[in-house]
Amino acid sequence: MKLITLSIAAAITVSQLFGGVATAADQDGKVGITSTLKKFEGEVNGQPVVIQRNQNPRNTIRPSFAKTSRPCPPFCVQPMHLAPGVETIGELEVIDYVRRMSEGDDSILLIDSRTPDWVRKGTIPGAINIPWTRLNPARGADPISISELLTGQFGATDLEGLWDFSDAKTLVLFCNGAWCGQSPNNIKNLLRFGYPANKIKWYRGGMQAWEMLGLSTAEP
Repeated sequence: MKLITLSIAAAITVSQLFGGVATAADQDGKVGITSTLKKFEGEVNGQPVVIQRNQNPRNTIRPSFAKTSRPCPPFCVQPMHLAPGVETIGELEVIDYVRRMSEGDDSILLIDSRTPDWVRKGTIPGAINIPWTRLNPARGADPISISELLTGQFGATDLEGLWDFSDAKTLVLFCNGAWCGQSPNNIKNLLRFGYPANKIKWYRGGMQAWEMLGLSTAEP
């Protein structure tokens, strides 16, 4: 089965998505990521990746992420630590994983766990889309399809019914934010299948935190 692979060549900032007006800051690069990192530029899977913050000081977050209250369930606040051994990371760690990927480290996958309708609104440059339903037997994911993901994409080895995760990739998963259960669902199912917890990283802040900081997004 095919993964939905995102075109990251068209990496764009949030201001470009909404027609933000350019200011002097566009020329000065005053809105850096850190005091020493203005922006990141690299290449992942043969496609250019640019990650920087929006330079328009009047830019605001997109309306779909401006909501503070969604019905719970299903949109319940997730814990900071999802499962033993699974590391919760932030934006700088995500950017560092993208940097490592751009330098040729093929042992890492950045995974957008959201459904395609959300992904079409923009994702983190360098990510591929594996919707949470693809790893969820309760949502129709069959053993063959799950096995194909584990072996074909994640680097696991099927030893006639037994799994060898020695060469399995480090998976960096995210979804919409602290209230979103899509990446936690992927992670919990991966752990059920035996995937090593130390090879799973969770960006809890997700797209809401990413866009709140004005970081670049890519459209599929």
